[in-house]
Amino acid sequence: MDINLNSKIYPLEVILNACYIFIDRAYIFLDSGPKGESTRVSLKPKNRASQKQLEILKGEFTNELLHSALRYTVSKNNKKIREYIIGRALCSSLPASELVSSGAKLDYVEDPLGIAIPWEEKYGKKKKNAQSKV
Repeated sequence: MDINLNSKIYPLEVILNACYIFIDRAYIFLDSGPKGESTRVSLKPKNRASQKQLEILKGEFTNELLHSALRYTVSKNNKKIREYIIGRALCSSLPASELVSSGAKLDYVEDPLGIAIPWEEKYGKKKKNAQSKV
């Protein structure tokens, strides 16, 4: 059973998401039309199916396409707000954010927490001194 889809209405990402939902029930084959204007989806049920069951499968697949298209659109429209929320959450969890809020000036060259010090310099000397005392 073949379904021809307009690529302007259903981007490839939407089609792939819908196909992923159906990989447990059908073998799915994708083919691109001329100039990428359309995509042909071929569904072949994994189990024997009657004509009525094939029509039901096709209907469920087209419903899943609509569902995937809606999720894609909402995701695209909310991208900036998600980035802001995640960025804000990450920034608020940093200890350096307390320094920024207190008015301290931070520079990428400064290392107030000593993070940029190599491990050997920070811990290696103590280990050598401890071995020489033994």
